[in-house]
Parts: sequence; structure tokens; C-alpha cells
Amino acid sequence: MLKDGTYAAWYKTPLDQGTGIVHIADGQIWGCDSLMTYHGSCKVDGDRFTATVSTKRHTDGRATVFGVDDELTLNIEGNCPGKVATYTATAAQAPGMILQGTLILTEQQAPAPERTGQMPPFNPDKLPKLPKRSR
Repeated sequence: MLKDGTYAAWYKTPLDQGTGIVHIADGQIWGCDSLMTYHGSCKVDGDRFTATVSTKRHTDGRATVFGVDDELTLNIEGNCPGKVATYTATAAQAPGMILQGTLILTEQQAPAPERTGQMPPFNPDKLPKLPKRSR
């Protein structure tokens, strides 16, 4: 099941590939990559999900992975049986072009445990000594 959270995104078309970050929460989806920002809505039904996402260029430079317009509307269908989702997307602005992608849920790291003891004072005399070299 596609859970609310932050995902690393990888995607490709026959023209190019890219990576980005995607956030999902409360039926909304948004994120960005090196060229585009995207936002939209998503629906989850068990392991399956669908989304409609609009894109907008934020940086000039190379062409998008679709090779066309900077502003696209993506129709996404995917499957997420665990922490990794796979999906396909199409855009009416790029007929016949299919984007394939993967979303990987970012795990939150547990906070570091608190230290219960005190650190001993630093004593440089206890550091290892280097061997003396003859000149």
C-alpha cells in the first residue's frame, strides 16, 4: 500500500531518465527534480494507486524525459505491495510516450540514544605516537 511519506523517485522514457523526490500525504502528491516541480492528487486502493500530476519547469536547460512541453499533465497508474512502488505514466501532450518509474519509501532514522555517562576528558598524551624517522 502506498503510504504517506517521502519517496525517492526514479523514472525513464525511451528518450531519457531522471530522479527526484516525491511527497505523498492526505491524497496529495508533490515533489521536484532537477528541472521540474510537480503536484497533484492520488488515490490508493489496496496495493494499487492512481494519480494525476501537473508539471512545471523551474530550471532552464536540457529537455524533459518526454522531450516536449515543459508543462504536462501525467496520468499515473501503479502498484505498491510494500515499501517500493512501480508505476507507468502517460501525458496527452506526448502521445504514445510511456514513462516507467519506481518510488522507494524513505525510512526515518531512529534518534540516537542519549548518552548516560560522561565523556572522559581529552588527554593528548594518550594518543598513539608515530615512529621516529631518521633523516
